[in-house]
Amino acid sequence: MNGFHNFVFGIYPYIALTIFLLGSLIRFDRDQYSWKSDSSQLLRKGQLRWGSNLFHVGILFLFFGHTVGMLTPHFLYEHFMTAGAKQLMAMVSGGLFGLFGFVGLSILLHRRLSDARIRATSKTSDIVLLWLLWAQFALGLATIPLSAQHLDGGMMMKLAEWAQRIVTFRGGAAELIADASWVFKAHMFLGMSIFLVFPFTRLVHVWSGFGTLAYVTRPYQVVRSRRIGMTPQQPLSQRGR
Repeated sequence: MNGFHNFVFGIYPYIALTIFLLGSLIRFDRDQYSWKSDSSQLLRKGQLRWGSNLFHVGILFLFFGHTVGMLTPHFLYEHFMTAGAKQLMAMVSGGLFGLFGFVGLSILLHRRLSDARIRATSKTSDIVLLWLLWAQFALGLATIPLSAQHLDGGMMMKLAEWAQRIVTFRGGAAELIADASWVFKAHMFLGMSIFLVFPFTRLVHVWSGFGTLAYVTRPYQVVRSRRIGMTPQQPLSQRGR
């Protein structure tokens, strides 16, 4: 195993996660007016509904699916699900929702590049981000045929163990995936790179989406009228006379 592999899969994850967390915090603190999704719906609604819905359904499922699947220790599910069964489930569900996201993102990319007004108002980071996400979906779909070649779940277990060692600060993570296919490695590297550029793009609005969960526990707001001459007992037809 060479030094480049050790850097990319042993050190680079911590660089990406540090910039992801600290960069997001600094941007929220210093540049809140840029904390938005920069929707182009007012310029053109065509293709947006299908593209946006397919993309968001796909990427949200894949995000939570990858998080749970990669970070859940094997001993928690080995009594009722084998590694091979878990891999097959991941291949089917990931392939389906990955296709949703890929088609939706292709629609959004075509819409942004083909419409002169939308492209003129797009930032460079918007277009670069779309291409990065598009490539990530493509690489993710490309891993499915490779996974089908070893349905015992062995490689999936190595990838999951790599992720778990990274988040728990244990050594030896890079060695686990030294023999993985370049497609898996490219998919992982691009995924980490998306976290790296996250604070500098419109992706920061994802934090606000998770922040809305606070509304579930927030107490109700009581609104009372302060207009003079109006009482709760006064009929609506007599108000203002």
